[in-house]
Amino acid sequence: MTTVPAPSVLAPSVLAAATARLHVITAIAGVVAMLGILRLVRRRQLRAKYALLWLAVGVAFVVLGASPGLLDWAAKRMGVAYAPDLLFLLGTLFLVLVVMHLSWELSRLEDRTKLLAEEVALMRTELRAHAGATPPAALDDRRPA
Repeated sequence: MTTVPAPSVLAPSVLAAATARLHVITAIAGVVAMLGILRLVRRRQLRAKYALLWLAVGVAFVVLGASPGLLDWAAKRMGVAYAPDLLFLLGTLFLVLVVMHLSWELSRLEDRTKLLAEEVALMRTELRAHAGATPPAALDDRRPA
């Protein structure tokens, strides 16, 4: 029994047009992402240190979209047979680093919050001691809304 190779689903010209269109869409997505990041920074909804990170991602999208052979070249230089695999690997490593950094930030902020809560409790205790036995209503344990 002989096997017949499967016919190509898409003609090479269709694949080339789809690839070119994908590069344009990638570049446009990078520009839109950078504009969105700048808008968040301007509204003070994103800190500058995180904005720089995401602006770098936007620049990477624009560069990859503007230079179609760059990813293939980088994959060949690194010994990766299929160029999109390199992109997925780099994206995964990037996201792991972002998660690690955010976990570190969260741990640091939890420690700082605990320290501040302890300092507030000590200050309240000292204030009550100076105010007398019956604290005024302003010194009650009120929680911010």
